[in-house]
Amino acid sequence: MSLSSTKWQTNMKFLDQAHIFVKSGNGGAGSVSFRREKFLEFGGPDGGDGGRGGHVIIKCVDGLNTLIDYRFMQHFKAKTGVHGMGRDMNGAKGDNVTLKVPVGTQIFDDDDETMLVDMTEVGQEHILLQGGNGGFGNAYFKSATNQSPRRANPGIVGEEMWIHLRLKLIADAGLLGFPNAGKSTFLAATSAAKPKIADYPFTTLHPNLGVINQDNKEFVMADIPGIIEGAHEGTGLGHRFLGHVERCSVLLHLVDGTDEKFVENYVILRDELAKYAEDLAKKPEILVINKIDALSESEIAERVAALQKVTKQKIFTMSAVAHINVPDVLRELLKVIEGDKALPTGDDFSQDADEPADKPWSPV
Repeated sequence: MSLSSTKWQTNMKFLDQAHIFVKSGNGGAGSVSFRREKFLEFGGPDGGDGGRGGHVIIKCVDGLNTLIDYRFMQHFKAKTGVHGMGRDMNGAKGDNVTLKVPVGTQIFDDDDETMLVDMTEVGQEHILLQGGNGGFGNAYFKSATNQSPRRANPGIVGEEMWIHLRLKLIADAGLLGFPNAGKSTFLAATSAAKPKIADYPFTTLHPNLGVINQDNKEFVMADIPGIIEGAHEGTGLGHRFLGHVERCSVLLHLVDGTDEKFVENYVILRDELAKYAEDLAKKPEILVINKIDALSESEIAERVAALQKVTKQKIFTMSAVAHINVPDVLRELLKVIEGDKALPTGDDFSQDADEPADKPWSPV
């Protein structure tokens, strides 16, 4: 492997989409054969049947969290069945080709809209394409009126298609927020994950998973790249990654308390969730104002009051880097994940009609 390809593979740590070609095996042909032995008075047709072609199988396995295996290899073909032979010997079945995918992988038709199968459990298997049946040998066609058939069937041709693989991470909680809201810092402070952290937007370029332990209870959290306005149409990085939080039980929405447009950003993100998927916008949400270590008590109170005007949800305050109020937020997440407490959903998001007209923001 060249140095350049090694660097490319190193950079491609996470791949959540792939477009590949799959083909099941052709069936083996039947055989035309007659028994001819020295001391056998009566011969006859003894051509065996061809073997079935191999299937294309999708299998969900443990230990994978990316589709990187399908980045450098896009064609997968099952083996052809073995042809039939004389002495009534049927051909062996062709070897199957098994595509191993992570939990949460969805298989779509080439139109990228029709979902064929959703792989949600380890050990789940699905035969995507059936191998072609083997052809009959001439022994199959023997009858009282045709005792010397000289015909055999060819094997049936296998199926082929292009498919899209789309991985949606399965996590208990999903981290949302504008770029630089402190999502990666929060994940690094609460788990063993080591996401990239820097003081510029879009530091996170691919989703990160972290296992969080609080009060001797564990849950998995997914951190996705920051969402900006127009994400549902593909702007920024959010469009292709929003799907990774669709399976989460609860969303943790971090708001940057040091950003002057924090209320506007919250309104925009809520709107992007609704435009991307209505079900996503209705998921339980825990709203947190982050970076309070850089704010005074009066500034924190002002920001809570401003945010409370556009939502009926309880608002938490936290500093991930200083670890202020972090356990309280984690315990609130656990309550929702375990189903012990019903939190308000996205339906409680609302704009106060009596707010002053000179506000520097407006809902989309």
